[in-house]
Amino acid sequence: MAKPKVPGLFKGLGVTFGTLMRTATEGSNTIQYPHEKETPPIRARGVIALHEGNCTSCMLCARSCPDWCIYIEGHKELAPPRRAGGAPRKVNKLDRFDIDYALCMYCGICVEVCPFDALFWSPEYEYSEPRIADLLHDMTKLGEWMETVPEAPELEAGADKKGKK
Repeated sequence: MAKPKVPGLFKGLGVTFGTLMRTATEGSNTIQYPHEKETPPIRARGVIALHEGNCTSCMLCARSCPDWCIYIEGHKELAPPRRAGGAPRKVNKLDRFDIDYALCMYCGICVEVCPFDALFWSPEYEYSEPRIADLLHDMTKLGEWMETVPEAPELEAGADKKGKK
C-alpha cells in the first residue's frame, strides 16, 4: 500500500477551510438569486412574446413548430375597402393564440418564420408555475411580455431596410 502524503492532505483541508470561512460575496461570481437578479444578455432567449396587433393568424408559426406547441384559432371579418368604390375585404382576426411552454424547446423557428413581426424573444426568464398544466400561456400573458422585449438595435451604416434600396 502506498502511504498517503500527509502535507498534501493538510494543504487541501486548508484550502477547503479557507473557502468555508469566506462569505459568498467576497471574490465570488455567485449571484444570490432571489435577492439579486442578474440582467440577461441582450440576445438572451427567455420566452416568446406576442404582438397581437401584428398577428394575422396565418398559422405559419404553428405549422413550422417542431413540437406542435402553438395553438391558434381565428375567424374572418369584413373590413372596409382600401379604396373608395372597392369591395369589402376579408381579414383574419385572432381569437386564440396559446403556447404550451411545457412542450416548447425554445428553438425560435416560430419567431424567425413570422412574416408580420408578431413574435419576439423576451428576456423574461421567471415564469415557473406550480402545475405543469399552467405552462399553457394565452395571448394576454404573451402580450404582457411584449413590454420586456428590448428595442431593435440600429442598423449599421449602409444597411438596407426591408425591401428598400
